[in-house]
Formats: sequence, C-alpha cells, structure tokens
Amino acid sequence: MSHLLPTSDSRVALLRKWLQAELGPGDFTLEKASEDASFRRYFRISGQGRTWIAMDAPPDKEDSEPFLRVATMLRKASVHAPDCYAQDLERGFLLLEDLGTLTYLDELRRDPGLADTLYRDALYSLALMQSNLVVEAQTLPPYDQELLDREMALFTDWLLERHLGLGPESGIWRAATEAFAWIREQVLTQPRVFVHRDYHSRNLMRCDAHNPGVLDFQDSVCGPVTYDLVSLLRDCYISWPEQRVRAWALEFRDRVGKLGLQVGSSEEQFLSWFDLMGLQRHLKASGIFARLWYRDGKPVYMADIPRTLSYIRVIAPRFRPLRKFAKLLESDVLSLGDEQISRTGH
Repeated sequence: MSHLLPTSDSRVALLRKWLQAELGPGDFTLEKASEDASFRRYFRISGQGRTWIAMDAPPDKEDSEPFLRVATMLRKASVHAPDCYAQDLERGFLLLEDLGTLTYLDELRRDPGLADTLYRDALYSLALMQSNLVVEAQTLPPYDQELLDREMALFTDWLLERHLGLGPESGIWRAATEAFAWIREQVLTQPRVFVHRDYHSRNLMRCDAHNPGVLDFQDSVCGPVTYDLVSLLRDCYISWPEQRVRAWALEFRDRVGKLGLQVGSSEEQFLSWFDLMGLQRHLKASGIFARLWYRDGKPVYMADIPRTLSYIRVIAPRFRPLRKFAKLLESDVLSLGDEQISRTGH
C-alpha cells in the first residue's frame, strides 16, 4: 500500500491494514476521493487494474448500517447505488464500487447544455425510487413534525443568531418561528414516499452506463413526495430559470402519476407542494451551511447561503401567511448583501 496520505492519521493506518487483508497482496495506492458534511471520508483505492472506493465512517460518530440497508433497497429498485464488496462495521470501513469522478455539479458547470439529458436520467431514477420502494419506504424513519421543526430551527439558531446576531428578541426570529409552523402544517399533508433526502448535483455521479450513480443516501426517510424533486431542481449548489424548473417538475408529476403515485388534484396543487417543500429545505440548508462553518470548521458551504436565501426570497411572498416573514427577511437579512451574509470571519 503506497503512502500518499499522512501516516500520522491513525484511521488511515487502520484502513490500510484492513484493505491489505481484504484485497490481498499487491501494490495498491490510496488517495483522498472526497469528504462530505458528516464525519465520513472517502478514499480511492487503485490496484490490480481497477479502482474501488473505501468509506471511513468512525463508528463512534457514524452508523454505516443504514447506508448498507438503503443501498440494497435502491439496487432492488434498479437505481444505481454502489455495490459493497467488503465491510467491517465494527471499525467503520466499507469497500465500495467506484462510480467515477464526475459529479452532476461538475458536468453542469462545465456544460450547462447537458442539463436536459442529465436531469432526464435523474428524474427517471427518482421515479424508480418512489414507485418501486412503496413498501420499503414504510420501514424508514418518518419525516415527521419533530424532524421538520428541528431542521427549520437550524435557520434561526445558526444563521440568524450565531452568524448574524439576530436572536429570539428580533422580529425576524419571531416571524420565522410563525412561518415554520405554517410551512410544517402544509408539508405534512403531502403523500408519503421514499425520500433520499440529499438528492442533488453533488451526490449524483455522471456514469456512462446506468446513469446516474447515486450517493449519500444513508439518511433516507419516508416523507413528502416533492422533497427529493425540489432538492434536485432547486439545488443548493446550482440554479436554473424558474420556467425550466417548473416544466421539469410537471414532467415528473406526469411520470409518477402514471405509475400510480398520488400527485395532487391538479398541477397547481403539486407546484404549491413543491414550492413549500423547497422553503423548508432551503431554510434548513441555510442553517446547516452556517453550522458547518461555526461548529465543524468547514467554510466552503458559506458561499452557497446567498443561493438558498434567494430561493426563499422568491417563493415565500407567494403565500399570504409567509409575507410578514418574507418582508422581514428582506429588510433584516437580505439587505446585508451576499458578501456579508456569506462571510467566514468571526
């Protein structure tokens, strides 16, 4: 095993020994492939004329069992989740299929003209998840009131108070709390399906065959029908014209409706569901990005907060119960400007 990574990293040293035992004798290289917003790390292993991905998920911080269980569900549904070739849950190691190096985000930034092709494949895979995992979805944790509220509270706790200094005494905090309650009530009326929960351009891999490869699904839940759709189409990392987004959303509604899923009584109702689910997700994401900086020391996500807030700015005023919140968001937060909102200095 070559030493491309620091030998002082005890987890890497332990991973090397495990890989040597699993892969047998030979000259293998190990290099960092990616990290995500959790404590998991991924390494690309090369040798014997092929590559693998090794996941390092410290068992005291991450449980890898849901990853394996949901991966099995997805492959059963004909979705391209990575195969697992070896596992050691006690030490937190998995040896996985390598889905390549090209994320949807990389490809779309390189060539936006690929959007229709790539989203067609992604929407097809999403339809497979929802239509083929109806029974399995019921075995997953519910996306319930407690989880929805906890996620939206990230916005007030981490973005408003910790990052911007707008605490519970501020008007925007109080308006946000009232908005959360109304959004939650509306979202809970949606039909329930399998929800990947992070179905977006960073977690979809461009594959030559069986596109896309799907990653980061271990937190899947049973939840609202539009959640993954809005994660994909109103992505936290890349944005598209509103008319195009709504056309894609309605194409998806037509597809899954024909597969027997509940999609609302009209296109207007479905798009209302879609908009409200997006508000919940972007409130959550805005708070998470701030938390990743202050709690975890990961500043890169702060640059994406202006995009998530811009979605809220556009969508919230469409709903009368949210207009007070939208107005205060505009005056107390958005008026600060993108540079100040996304700053990483303490």
